[in-house]
Amino acid sequence: MHPILRNRDAFILYLLSWAALGLVMASVLAVPGTVTWSTAIAFSIPMALLYAFIALSAWHVCRAFPLQTTSFALVLASLILAALLSSALWIGLGFGWNTVVSIFLQSSPQTPWYRESLPWLAGTGVVLFLLAAAVNYLFDAFEASRTAERNALELQVLARDAELKALRAQIDPHFLFNSLNSISALTTRDPVLAREMTLRLADFLRLSLKYGALDFVTLEEELDIGMKFLEIEKVRFEGRLADQVSVEPAARSCLIPPLVLQPLIENAVNHGIACVLEGGTIDINARCIGNSLLITIENPYDGSPGTKKKPGIGMENVRQRLLRLYGSDARLDVSIEQSRFAVTLQFPIRH
Repeated sequence: MHPILRNRDAFILYLLSWAALGLVMASVLAVPGTVTWSTAIAFSIPMALLYAFIALSAWHVCRAFPLQTTSFALVLASLILAALLSSALWIGLGFGWNTVVSIFLQSSPQTPWYRESLPWLAGTGVVLFLLAAAVNYLFDAFEASRTAERNALELQVLARDAELKALRAQIDPHFLFNSLNSISALTTRDPVLAREMTLRLADFLRLSLKYGALDFVTLEEELDIGMKFLEIEKVRFEGRLADQVSVEPAARSCLIPPLVLQPLIENAVNHGIACVLEGGTIDINARCIGNSLLITIENPYDGSPGTKKKPGIGMENVRQRLLRLYGSDARLDVSIEQSRFAVTLQFPIRH
């Protein structure tokens, strides 16, 4: 079925356009005095509407001879032949309609004026059919462009998802290897603590696998994973590690990417607490500011000369994930003040 026939509004607009063309044809006949205005209007508007349906056949010709796979000569020959046949059919029906109009207007059949008008009517029919074919080709090109754009966007989304999965796959074994190394260090020194740490690691992995398979989790769920990780590390640090969490109630239900805070908490432990002799406290704060969620993770920092702070793979992966998910709407900032290292995340609020 022709696309115009599937859309009622488009079909009505299509017929109105041809009716307007019929008025133009009527003026061509009536202004020079060839026929009266009543005869010109009664003849031209129905003829224009009739050709509106005949011109719909141009769509089938365009589909039979697409520009992408058909030579230009064949397309041109097919369109000219179809235009001549359509115009001939239109003119033949015009003879009959001219007789009907003459009868209803109680005038003598005006065959002479109709025969005199045949050249420009025939030319008009050919031109209108070719214009209809050109519009159909333009419509097909527009649809092909939209389809190509849609496919490109789908490929872009698939590529982005693949990148995110690759980044997530990098993070998962990263913290797992560190935890296993910690357990390995405890097995000979304190087997009881090693066993306790293994049980906590199993609980932690269960949650990380559960939430890691999702596209988004609530901040409260993400903090639950982070707290499980800190419980594991507290066994290893034996009192040198503490945490303090301050989260606004409204922020707890905000959606964030899974495992986006855990690598930062891990960095705070491995590059902060582990490097400070007396240990310290990791502060986690979250609040809503306007349409943004602001999360800050602070930890002690050994700022003595010769100590160089390098962003780990976890922090870089978090930065890349935020960039691909939110673009320029997300930020990851790092600051060092008075032996405190702070990472601040800011991205749009989702519920």
